[in-house]
Amino acid sequence: KMESAHLLSGSKKRVKIHPHTVTAKYATQTPYSPQPGIHTHFPQPGDEGYDDAPSFEDFGSFLEETSDRKRLTESKRWPLTLFGSKDKDAAHKLQATGGGEGSELGTKAVKGSGKGVGEQLASFGEASVSASRLTWLGLLGAALAHGCLITLTRLASERFSLGPLFLLLVRSVIQLPSVGVPLHRAENPFGPEGYRLRLLCYGIAYSLSLCCAYSSLTFVSSENGSTTWRLATTALSATLAFLLLEEKLGLADGITLAAGLCGLGLALLPTADESYEDAPVDPVTFWRGAFGWSLSALAGLWMALALVGYRSLKDRVGVGTALFTVSWTGCLLTPATMILLQEGWSWPMSLPAWGLVLGLVACSIAAFLGMTHALTRLHPALVSASQSLEVPVAMLLHLALLPLTPTAPEVVGNVMIMLSVGWLVAMKLLPSRGAGRRQREEYEEILDSPIK
Repeated sequence: KMESAHLLSGSKKRVKIHPHTVTAKYATQTPYSPQPGIHTHFPQPGDEGYDDAPSFEDFGSFLEETSDRKRLTESKRWPLTLFGSKDKDAAHKLQATGGGEGSELGTKAVKGSGKGVGEQLASFGEASVSASRLTWLGLLGAALAHGCLITLTRLASERFSLGPLFLLLVRSVIQLPSVGVPLHRAENPFGPEGYRLRLLCYGIAYSLSLCCAYSSLTFVSSENGSTTWRLATTALSATLAFLLLEEKLGLADGITLAAGLCGLGLALLPTADESYEDAPVDPVTFWRGAFGWSLSALAGLWMALALVGYRSLKDRVGVGTALFTVSWTGCLLTPATMILLQEGWSWPMSLPAWGLVLGLVACSIAAFLGMTHALTRLHPALVSASQSLEVPVAMLLHLALLPLTPTAPEVVGNVMIMLSVGWLVAMKLLPSRGAGRRQREEYEEILDSPIK
């Protein structure tokens, strides 16, 4: 009764709560009787340890200092830098070392003043923008590598008589040492347990896409084949991501994506020498072209499945494991495709030919790494849309090697592609004042709320 009377007495008293108190029960109808095993003693004025107990005014900071959540966050250092705990630590140091104005500033920082909120949001925004810049820089580098890959493949076929599937086989074999990446990290190179079948399906889909795309180069030009492949990949990846992963695109992203697809369609319009209006159509030529276009579209379908598949595995499978999976599945599927299409075996016979092959492999690895890393952060359709920049890059490289005058639809289509990719990158990287102000208001509302 003495403890309860002391607790329930006048509100002007400053009541202390002992940090080791477990629970307290108050009698309402029947007299209170302490239960064995439950510590309900509160230190009274003059008792030992009374001055060390925190008051109600300091109870919020006491909970913050002794909570399990703080202990967990201290074991992981990276969240501390994102949410500005360095400012909080500095505030505690000011409270411990100095008083007066410094102590007041530290207390205000701990309580979350407007300046602290702004600094926290600014540090979080800077980290997010920095990661986004690296991701988009990798994507643009991958698009540049893809454009060089198209040009090098055409040069290898025209000047050194190297078959596209042979180049794909050499590329897959040289990439096999990537198995050292998961082994160095003490990971299974065939994927974690429970995800190996899905990783295998991803590797098969990716390798089938490459086999179809490289096989189509035998029947259609490299520019038309790569453009059809990219158009089908972008459109189908947006659809499959929505159906399989329930990932939707925003309105602005959808409009930008549609503009890029229109640019790809304009680049595919036939030129004057490809038109069959004034000449009889050879059935063999027609069906060869139709088969090549079909292979390019099928390659887009397989690539869209591969992009969506890795998007679902991004938290379980690293980029190195994905590269090894694509490599060993390519080593199995490419020879089978060569036998099926009866493509002859060709071998580089000169040093420039080997240099071209090694450059092709380097471009393919760089493009794969940039694109696959971006899948861990971005929608598959946005990743594929950014790679549409390979079409104007390949056209510019082709014009530099063989000065030919492009047609008007090609020029307009490539300009639309570059504008759509540029606008997409600008939307993702440029800061939005309205969004930042809204984020700050929501954050301050949470801090001011009685329930946190």
